[in-house]
Amino acid sequence: MSSPDRMLSILDLFRDDTTAVFQEDVMAHLECSRATAYRYLKSLTESGLLTPTAGGAYVLGSRIIELDRHLRQHDPLMRAARDVMRAVGDELHANLMLCSYYGDKVMCVDRYWPDTSIESSYARGRPFPMFRGATAKPILANLPPYQLRNLMLWHADEIRSAGLGENWDQFRSNLKRLRTAGAYVSHGEVDRGLLGIGTAIFSPEQKVVGSLVFITSEARTPPERLALLQARIQSAAKQVSQNLHAPRANTSAIGILPSRPRRLKSPAGTDAANAAIARLSKRP
Repeated sequence: MSSPDRMLSILDLFRDDTTAVFQEDVMAHLECSRATAYRYLKSLTESGLLTPTAGGAYVLGSRIIELDRHLRQHDPLMRAARDVMRAVGDELHANLMLCSYYGDKVMCVDRYWPDTSIESSYARGRPFPMFRGATAKPILANLPPYQLRNLMLWHADEIRSAGLGENWDQFRSNLKRLRTAGAYVSHGEVDRGLLGIGTAIFSPEQKVVGSLVFITSEARTPPERLALLQARIQSAAKQVSQNLHAPRANTSAIGILPSRPRRLKSPAGTDAANAAIARLSKRP
């Protein structure tokens, strides 16, 4: 891992259960000296990404808020989806989430929520695993094979727990079935009592970049309503994908690139990784 990558990985220490990080946390995370940890923290502080507080603690800095505002205004995926989500949500009185992904996590980046009687744990900005729910599985099903092999290597137990396959062949077959279906319906996989109806969004290069998802109450969604939502989520996601092709007036075209699964610590050696994949493929 390069020095910039190591420094930026300090931001991975901030999770829902973390209010601040200390120099000792950075030293343990990076297995580095106190001087190196200090230098990285100083650089992140000077850039505004971190702010020092009392007792030697560091919290996220105001630059994060500035970047979030810029993201909300100019992110290509959010711009392409915003009007579509509002129109479909108002027409059907249905809640929608726009999701993107990075590394091995899926994240809600925007919501349109006209039905406030429904509560979901999928708050904007909260990351979730790649293997559960209608937000994640449409993305997962459309990743290229080499990325799926890496995920199988790094997250085999989670994949088996999610019912996606005991080995590589089963995993690949299940994802092909999901991909062919077009829209995926989840039943309480993330929030009990809620249905998720999701499908993938694609870049102009036909690479998956996110998902569009209806979130609704299972008890209040009869079969005919579910069929309608399955059809409309696919047409809405298709419109979002088409919007990504056309840059808006008075703005330069900004490409959107798909993310790649990653892990914090890479597998040790290509030969070892290939051997592990071979073992997974041979499991019954």
